Amino acid sequence: MSLKVYISGQLYDKDDAKISVYDHGLLYGDGVFEGMRIYGGKVFRMQEHLDRLWNSAKAIWLEIPMTPGDLAKAIDETVAANGLVDGYVRLVVTRGAGTLGLDPNRTSNPRVIIIADKITLYPQEYYENGLEIITVSTMRNHPAALSPRVKSLNYLNNILAKIEGLQAGCEEALMLNHKGEVAECTGDNLFLVKRGQLLTPPIDAGILEGITRAVVIELATEAGIPVREIPLTRHDVYIADECFLTGSAAEVVPVVKVDSRRIGDGRPGPVTRQLMTRFHEVTRQ
Repeated sequence: MSLKVYISGQLYDKDDAKISVYDHGLLYGDGVFEGMRIYGGKVFRMQEHLDRLWNSAKAIWLEIPMTPGDLAKAIDETVAANGLVDGYVRLVVTRGAGTLGLDPNRTSNPRVIIIADKITLYPQEYYENGLEIITVSTMRNHPAALSPRVKSLNYLNNILAKIEGLQAGCEEALMLNHKGEVAECTGDNLFLVKRGQLLTPPIDAGILEGITRAVVIELATEAGIPVREIPLTRHDVYIADECFLTGSAAEVVPVVKVDSRRIGDGRPGPVTRQLMTRFHEVTRQ
């Protein structure tokens, strides 16, 4: 069966799914997106993803040409059309086709694109044995330039950091903010465990407000694990008892080494494993 892609009200075969080369999403990265997981044929935390999409769009003066309700229905129909029980949805809204210039007022008809497919971000061995990451020199976007809370189509900041990590032999890389504090990884939020407490950078550290991050904070709170959103440094990472990353595609993945320093005993820790199990239970009921 050919994959079906939704573009502005219509489903197309994957090979026929096209937009204009004059679209400002392509020309300038002018648009927003969301990545969502499908579990049991349903999109996980869709409402939270749509809320974040609308916030990102509002921040860049982009009018989404659908209501949240109509978009939710279109997402469900696209998932069903592709027969997906477990998978991933990439939801994209571009500024639309315009002229060869930056002026968004010269664009028209923002494009809404829904891609539903399967995804495997990391091999299973990383979930069992943990991931090794490094801190990279590419700084997280300064919030006064482009807010990291906007999930925009311009992901060069993250991509350059990803390249640094890959060149060092690591699948993921840790980014610092303009203050030199820990922000997030190229596609995931970061958590530490120290003396039984769960620590994670606050929103104003220059991070994306991760949906999976919020779920893990909820699960930890329900389990009686104290959670603190506080500024963190690399020193805090190096001396942590445990470390793990969260993201819609990654879910919850342990980190056992940062900048060649072993975290804890070099194996996924008990709090990490507990939260991985609880997340699995919540998403695969």
